[in-house]
Amino acid sequence: MALPLALGGQDIIGQARTGTGKTYAFGVAMLQRVGKPRKNRKKPRGLVVVPTRELALQVTEDLVTAAGKLGSRILTVYGGRAYEPQIEALQQGVDVIVGTPGRLLDLVKQKHLDLSQIAMLVLDEADRMLDLGFLPDIERIIKLVPAERQTMLFSATLPGEIVALSRRYLNRPTHVRAETNDAEAEATPQTTQFVWRTHRMDKIEILGRLLQCEGRGLTMVFCETKRACDMVVEQLKERGFAAAAVHGDLGQGQREQALRAFRNGKIDVLVATDVAARGIDVDDVTHVVNYDCPQDEKAYVHRIGRTGRAGRTGVAVTFVEWEDLTRWKVINNALSLSFADPAETYSTSPHIYSDLGIPEGTRGVLPRANRSRAGLAAEEVEDLGETGRVRSRGSRRGRDEDREERRERPARAPRERRRTRGGRSAEAVQEEAVQEEAVQEEAAVTPAPLAEEAERRPAQETRSRRTRGGRVTEETPAPVEAGRIQDPVVEVVELPPVEADVAPSNDEPAPRRGRTRRTGLNPEAGLGEPVAAGSPARDDEPAPEAPRPQPEKIIPASPFTVIFQSPDLATDDDEIAPSAASERIQNRRRPQPRAQRSPRRPN
Repeated sequence: MALPLALGGQDIIGQARTGTGKTYAFGVAMLQRVGKPRKNRKKPRGLVVVPTRELALQVTEDLVTAAGKLGSRILTVYGGRAYEPQIEALQQGVDVIVGTPGRLLDLVKQKHLDLSQIAMLVLDEADRMLDLGFLPDIERIIKLVPAERQTMLFSATLPGEIVALSRRYLNRPTHVRAETNDAEAEATPQTTQFVWRTHRMDKIEILGRLLQCEGRGLTMVFCETKRACDMVVEQLKERGFAAAAVHGDLGQGQREQALRAFRNGKIDVLVATDVAARGIDVDDVTHVVNYDCPQDEKAYVHRIGRTGRAGRTGVAVTFVEWEDLTRWKVINNALSLSFADPAETYSTSPHIYSDLGIPEGTRGVLPRANRSRAGLAAEEVEDLGETGRVRSRGSRRGRDEDREERRERPARAPRERRRTRGGRSAEAVQEEAVQEEAVQEEAAVTPAPLAEEAERRPAQETRSRRTRGGRVTEETPAPVEAGRIQDPVVEVVELPPVEADVAPSNDEPAPRRGRTRRTGLNPEAGLGEPVAAGSPARDDEPAPEAPRPQPEKIIPASPFTVIFQSPDLATDDDEIAPSAASERIQNRRRPQPRAQRSPRRPN
């Protein structure tokens, strides 16, 4: 119905359910009016504005198919790609441009695109462009094209904003509807719809069993958020399904890679947000699953419209959580459906198996014998010269693992740790200990008989320890002969007292300090009986030599000594400064002069 009017040059508002061929309704008329390409004509004469990049690619493919024999030059312009190939194509000349509003305005601002010769303007999925906030950009684009033009608007649903837009920018438009009854009520007559009330934690298990029903081909799963898409894809992969995600946080190359793999059959489950709910036409899509309840009736119509296209049949399943029941009732009443009270459904409910034809005993994990899909990795990512930040796919854990695999870490050099004591290294502390032992050995006196006996014995390692009485005892272990154990000999050496900084009083005597040194073994003493400190020496033992005097101990001055004290400048005659409150009280009590008093009024 719309094709004769479009060929006649009239403005049209086309409304039809998804999958009825709206693209060819305006595409054939546009190619017919543009005609064959000419060498001296480089500026475009046809312009198609679409809301999403995927829809731009879909419309371009349909127009290229329709213009196979005409040879029309068709260019796709959208964000996420490099500017250079698009600018080069514009310089060579194009006939029809299909693009998104943002990139079109960028090229116009850079003076690479001239819209002064546009003869036909088409707004595809106009209601979606209004939902995404493209109305200011659409108005700017309409002002850039000539006033004498043909304008057509196409969409499956036409809200009041579209009608108001058509009255402003269309010239006596003709409203064309593909069916006489309500298009929304009969949105998808070839699609069998199921609506179940499910629990959030059980939806992934129901989805895993649904994907194993009989006769299932390609399946599209719609989620509300981007994180939900990544979560569902990750869990489906763990269960053995070949799945991929399409949403706004992915780069354009990754989005096109997922769509190509979905069309080629390398993956059979495409999890997407509403960005893929408009205009995506893929053959053999048999099932559509609304993993999250749609926002309104328009989103529901476009989602389930991805199946049951061009006379085919399909199945649409919608999961409704308890908190979404009110929203679903609004959608149900707007579309006059018969699912006002969805059945409470779990993964073990019997009606799941009977409604969808799922074999009995099926679990939510795909058997290994049925995992025949190549997966997303089999589809190469095309280098599109993407602009901006390239976003990674998958969860945070998967991104971190991929990043660690790509990064080659150099071998770490062995770390040398050096312990310190009081800011000094261990080597310096050890050297000081050795020097201190040498000094103590020189200060010690060895008796002659014991010295001769020590010369006959092999050299032994000497140890030092400090006793509580302030005396140092040196002990040298003796070699153990066969069948005999010798006793140690302990010699007490008295050292002169160390002079203190403060002299003691006359009444109290000055303390004395001494040292105890173990010089060897005494066969006459008992086993393990040391000589007590301060005990009288034996008659057979020689008198010890006088020890060397020890240097005086230097004690630093006290760090708490008062060096300077500020003088007290205050005197007894000083008066304390009054506070602000006391000054205000004094000022009130003072009598005011007559000049400041207000004159009395006459009676």
